[in-house]
Amino acid sequence: MDLDPKSLHLLIVAAGSGRRMGQGRNKLLIPLEGRPLLAWTLEAALGSASIEWLGLVGQECDRQEIHTILQQLAPAKPVQWVQGGETRQASVAQGLAALPAGASHVLIHDGARCLATPELFDRCAAALLEGGQALVAATPVTDTIKQVDGQGLIQHTPDRASLWAAQTPQGFPLEPLRQAHRQALAAGWEVTDDAALFERLGLPVRVLDGGSGNLKVTNPLDLELAAALLRRRAGV
Repeated sequence: MDLDPKSLHLLIVAAGSGRRMGQGRNKLLIPLEGRPLLAWTLEAALGSASIEWLGLVGQECDRQEIHTILQQLAPAKPVQWVQGGETRQASVAQGLAALPAGASHVLIHDGARCLATPELFDRCAAALLEGGQALVAATPVTDTIKQVDGQGLIQHTPDRASLWAAQTPQGFPLEPLRQAHRQALAAGWEVTDDAALFERLGLPVRVLDGGSGNLKVTNPLDLELAAALLRRRAGV
């Protein structure tokens, strides 16, 4: 396949269980403003002019419902199902293995960040391809952060001027990311995002302001906030 040098491949991680949502099912399938939460994420990704191929990493138990969502969206670009692993890290590794031959860069996005926009995907893609370095969408921290010990006692108050809350999409040159995952597997590293693997290896990762509205739906309050933000976008 001939790849457009200005286009990218995207992995959407949708293999979680959503335990903190308390609904006993994958939170990406619960309703948000009349549609499954995942439908909002997919619609934004499919609307990005920079994404030419999308890998959807999920669990077999959710496959039929996710397939129904895709049918309703009628994507105009290739979308491939990828069987997820037992952890997010393992699921991303599975997704990396499924990328088409010739792919050189990849964006990774959590399906629960359903308020990401096509414009955000495009900005991340452009920054990754133009700069060549790994990047993460993020937002500056506005709260005062306290570092505490195991007994709940405050140990340190870091300067919030240097603190950013990591989001997704996150973008990487593909081969260094694959190598980072191989090293993590061999060494038994467990991380919560892919940028942390690059950090452990001393590889540069820069931030791109994703905006405070690019929230991740984790608990019921997040769901209410996401619904309110979607209504505002729609002018309701």
